[in-house]
Amino acid sequence: MNVSLEQPEMLLLVIPVILAGFYLLRNTKTKLVEWRMLVAFLLVLALASPVSLVTNVVSEDNPSLVVVSDETGSMSIFQEGTGTDLYEALTAKTPTTFIQLTGDKTSLGDAVLQYSGSGSQVVLVTDGNNNAGKDLTEALEFARETDTRVYLVEPELEVNDLSVQVLGDKTVVVENDNEFEILVSQASEGRTSYFLKVYVDGELFQSRRFSQETREMTIPITRAFGTLGAHNLRVVIEPDGEDLNDINNEFYKALYVVPKPKITLVTDEPDSPLGQILSNLYEVSVVNDYPGADKIEDSKALVLDNRFINTLSEKEVKEIKTYVSDGNGLIVVGGEGAYNYGNYLNSSLEALLPVISKPSEFKGGRNIILILDVSPSTDAHGTLGDILGNAIFILRNENLKDANAGVIAFGSTGVDVSDGFVFLGLPRNLETLEEDISQLTPDQQSETYLDQGLKTAKEMLETEDGELDAIVITDGGIEDSYGQSLAEAKELQELGVQFYFIHIRSTAPSQLDPTRNFYAEKLMQELGLEENYFHIDMGERANIEFDRIEKPPEEEEEEEDVELDAYPLLVYSPNHFITRNVDGNVTGMITGYNDVTPKAGAERLIITVTGKPVLTTWRFGLGRVAALSTDNGEGGGRLWAPVLYSGENARLISGMSNWAIGNPRAEEGAVLDGPDTWLGTPAELTLIMYEEGVPKLKLDGEPLDFALTGRNIYETTVSPDTPGLHDISGYPLAVNYPLEFRDVGINKEVEPLVLATGGNIYDAREARALLLKDARQNSEREVQEPMSLKMYVLLAALLLYLSEIIVRRIREMRRLRKLQAVQAAKEAAGE
Repeated sequence: MNVSLEQPEMLLLVIPVILAGFYLLRNTKTKLVEWRMLVAFLLVLALASPVSLVTNVVSEDNPSLVVVSDETGSMSIFQEGTGTDLYEALTAKTPTTFIQLTGDKTSLGDAVLQYSGSGSQVVLVTDGNNNAGKDLTEALEFARETDTRVYLVEPELEVNDLSVQVLGDKTVVVENDNEFEILVSQASEGRTSYFLKVYVDGELFQSRRFSQETREMTIPITRAFGTLGAHNLRVVIEPDGEDLNDINNEFYKALYVVPKPKITLVTDEPDSPLGQILSNLYEVSVVNDYPGADKIEDSKALVLDNRFINTLSEKEVKEIKTYVSDGNGLIVVGGEGAYNYGNYLNSSLEALLPVISKPSEFKGGRNIILILDVSPSTDAHGTLGDILGNAIFILRNENLKDANAGVIAFGSTGVDVSDGFVFLGLPRNLETLEEDISQLTPDQQSETYLDQGLKTAKEMLETEDGELDAIVITDGGIEDSYGQSLAEAKELQELGVQFYFIHIRSTAPSQLDPTRNFYAEKLMQELGLEENYFHIDMGERANIEFDRIEKPPEEEEEEEDVELDAYPLLVYSPNHFITRNVDGNVTGMITGYNDVTPKAGAERLIITVTGKPVLTTWRFGLGRVAALSTDNGEGGGRLWAPVLYSGENARLISGMSNWAIGNPRAEEGAVLDGPDTWLGTPAELTLIMYEEGVPKLKLDGEPLDFALTGRNIYETTVSPDTPGLHDISGYPLAVNYPLEFRDVGINKEVEPLVLATGGNIYDAREARALLLKDARQNSEREVQEPMSLKMYVLLAALLLYLSEIIVRRIREMRRLRKLQAVQAAKEAAGE
């Protein structure tokens, strides 16, 4: 029990009590003084007002709600008045605050952040698209941390809307094939068609009719520019069917073409596939040995191809470190003379690299199954969101990035949601699983039969090797299937499955047996796995620690003896600059690689199916370093990776080089840089002066005022009030339709984030019927309230005081009787 004092200064009164007590004790030997001192101490303690914090479960029949109604421009495609109608229905039954977001910017994150932790539950009536203020993902994470329930009400879509945008770099290299993506989005999930026109510098480049049945469709285009300076793309779509807003049917992209950047390639094989690709893309200086700092200072990147460590002196490595730290790029290509074969381990060069030149630890071999309760009781008792939220939380565990995962939902039967095991190392697989989980809903005719979920898990796991894990997530209402579930769980144990049970606290009566013990806890005790039982409150997340799996030594030895095996490749991080243009796939296989281990902070982009790194990157100082731990496609001896340098895979090499180069523009004269923008969104311009002078630039003929913000660095902000192409003294700036109209339709990515807060997702009809009920259920929470102990201390003082009086009276009466007896005896003797 934690005890504190509301008025601790009153304890100072103990001092005179002690002084008085010592004075009286010097003059008397009676125990009375000690008793009275103890009583005085208790009275002083009572004056200090001792309190203890007591945990109580409180709930609200009328929880406080905040309805945030998104009524910005993009919401015109949905049924009007959804937020207002819901507010009127709620405010008649419970205290409700109504917030309206209007205009051409949606700041949902700000609204969630404002009311998180205030004691209110937040209801978002919106399409989930946030384009201003605080990031919505971060805001919902804060809501979860502050135990604030957030609900999402998705209005009914009444009319379709299409938008178009062009993705790709603004700064491009002359004469190189530059790849751009035209992204067409629609609000509905039905079939739509449109006529697409692409203009390059005002002239029609492509025109074609397209149809799509998905929310988004990407149309790639490739274009090379033969002249330097400003160029542009303009894309127009002409929808054949429903399209409410035409403002977002046209998109401008400004381009600035620069000379080919210079790079230095250190290699013994200048005609290798690697050398040929680089020579086609850049101005390449090819040398056999590192040329020295003065020869590479004009190069944007240095490429070391299959170099043994003794080809570089300590002085030269130090120069390379300085070169990279100052903002340049370094690419180290492997082979039979590099990395683990080139004595890089513990060398000064290795300190620059994102990898260590020794075999990486084996991280594969784990198969994990999530067994999720989606019976009607989870809906009735408000635990469904927490069950699904915990499942998504587990899948995002960093130690499961190399695992295979399956998802089973159970009610009356077990259903394989994931369609077998999927590899979590691919982000698109994880995204698909999260989406499938977030869309799980109960079959109202089903019951809660955990044994059926366990039986399905057994069928999936009994043919698998490696570490096997099964995690049940439920509200614990397993009374009807307890016996069968225990039998199935024991069979899973016999297969070597590590078993976990996450029990979400709820009011479900079928959690408890007749002796008021939890069935879930009893089951885990029967299995001898009490430490794997997690009993958590709604809104909490179970923190299961997954140990690393070490690769057996005999397996490593077997691998070393195998030569010229084929290793399929996987894109491990598809959203990186280097890998985003390969559509998540690398075709073909390599036959060899350097065995390396990524360092902490490094990012694996390409791996083999066994988890071995092939392309790893990180930042070093201001520069960028890429470790390609396979050969240049020619190999000299054994041929390892020609597949990386042909066809669509060659995009990886150009992407890797472009990433290492960073800004391809030469550092000379005046260099202006600024992203394209949206109407109503200011664009920040940065000007670096590599020569003496004061910047004098004009926007559409009007002078601009730049402010000095660093050494030779000037900045300003512009916000043109008309869409289209604008000129800044020869540098192009495109201004497009307001950002509000870019993202159309319901944003499904926000749904799992809402569920993770313990809230739920509804359409308009479901919200009016179920939201208040769920909010009341979710208002149950544990609170710590102070309980005064003053009365107990006063009572103790009173009892002590009375006890002292009673004891003293008893002693006096005994003494009086004794005196009376003696007196009587004397009187009797005198007679």
